[in-house]
Formats: sequence, structure tokens, C-alpha cells
Amino acid sequence: MTKTPPCVMTFSATDPSSGAGLQADMLTLASIGCHPLSVVTGVTVQDTVGVEGVMALDADWINDQARTILEDVQVSAFKLGLLGSVENIAVIAEIMADYPDVPLLIDPILTSGRGDDLTNEEMQAAMCELLFPQATLITPNSIDARRLAFYDEGDEVKYTSLEESAQRLLAMGTEYVLITGTHERSADVMNSLYGAEGLIKEYHWERLAGSYHGSGCTLTSAIAACMAHGLTVEEALQEAQEYTWQTLKNAFRPGMGQFIPDRFFWAREETETLETDFEKPSSIQH
Repeated sequence: MTKTPPCVMTFSATDPSSGAGLQADMLTLASIGCHPLSVVTGVTVQDTVGVEGVMALDADWINDQARTILEDVQVSAFKLGLLGSVENIAVIAEIMADYPDVPLLIDPILTSGRGDDLTNEEMQAAMCELLFPQATLITPNSIDARRLAFYDEGDEVKYTSLEESAQRLLAMGTEYVLITGTHERSADVMNSLYGAEGLIKEYHWERLAGSYHGSGCTLTSAIAACMAHGLTVEEALQEAQEYTWQTLKNAFRPGMGQFIPDRFFWAREETETLETDFEKPSSIQH
């Protein structure tokens, strides 16, 4: 029998454009050699421009989807994205508590790329209090890191340093925090990894032109995939960031909005190589 690839369970809402959400998670996990197990938390109405609506699924459906699969399949990592409601967050936290030895990666999505609000204050509080204490790694962007770190103190903290924000997030119980720097005003993109000892490492990446739909989903899913293959957190972060940067470099624009990361850029490169090699014999004969 063929060896079973690592299985990663992702909880998120659907995205019909496949730019972000559950579809983006599945594409990324499959691209990195994992078998995705998908739990639908909600259904969205959106395109490459923005999100028009979100309908959260009932929490009992979330529970039944996940536990039915978990009784059947061994999972190597969990990845959480858009969760839809406080009730969903609570039931997912209960499920995660039953699997404390499985890495838990959280992409705490607060808004869409256009800025559409996808969570409310109650959901932010529930994530911080119920999920972050169980997380191996959370991956907020710099804006969301500040919002989550000071979710109970109002908007006046939005200019707080990322270092202070990271420390507050770590104090909630998560083992590591990776704050992505796409939204910061810097020549390159700097992603910063924090742990119990403070800043662990800064990763610098060339800033690419354009706006991308689903880059955060791609990065966190890629980290989950790499950890499912047995890499450490720091090893997985390096590999996953390289992979994500390549998906953005090779991104395409199928609609009128943002670019979509090409999660199978490597397959298209291989196809082009095969086509070139295939044409060589005829060209030599001529």
C-alpha cells in the first residue's frame, strides 16, 4: 500500500474564489504533500475584490464534522482560520483540548484584505481566552496583533510597539507568535518570531508589488504542513515563508480584484520544463 501522507485538519469558512479560506488551506496543504481534512465553519459570499457576507454554521455541525473524522483518522497538525462565531470558537477549543500533543496553528483573521470586518469584539475575546492558551503558534499581521493584544483596552493602543503586542499575546498562553509585516511601512517585509525569551528571529523578504488575497491563509497552512512533516517550529517557519513568497511571486489575477497566490507554482514550472524537453527531439531533427 502507498504510504499515507500526513493529515492536517483545517477549520475555516469557504471562499468561492479559492483565494483564501478553506479552499486556500486545502490547496496549500496538498501542494506541500499533506492530506487536508476540512471542517467548514461558515460560508462566505466573496470574490477577489472583497467579502459581501458570512454565514456561520451551527456549532453542533462544527463539532460533528471534526469529531467524526478525528475518530477515524490520525491528525498531525491543526490549522484554524475564520471561525464564524463565539459558539464555534468555544466548541473548537473543547476539541483542541482533547489533542494537546498535536501542533495547533492559528491564523487569527479579523478582517478581509479589503478591510471588511469578519470578527466582533466577543469573538476576539473568545479567541484570546479559549484558543490562544492552547496554540503552538499564532500568525497575526501587525494590525491584528495590536488589536488582539489589547482587545479589551480600545483603539488608543493601535500604535503600540509590536514587541509589546507580542509579549501580551504570549502571556495569553501561546508558545510562539509570528507577526507578519506586510502592513508596516518598510522597504522589505519583516516577519518577527517571538517566544518566551522575547524576539527570536526576524525574517526579511523582498516586498512584492500588488495586493494578494489569501497570503495569510497560505502562510499558516504551509507552516502546519511543514510541522506535520516533522519539522520544528523554526524549520517550518523558514520553509513555509519561502514557499509563501514563491506563491506570491507567481501570483495570478483571475478577476478584477486582488492577485491570488499560486500554490502550485512548482507544478507549472515542472510542466513548462517537460514541454520544453518534449519539443527538443523534433527541433533537433529539423
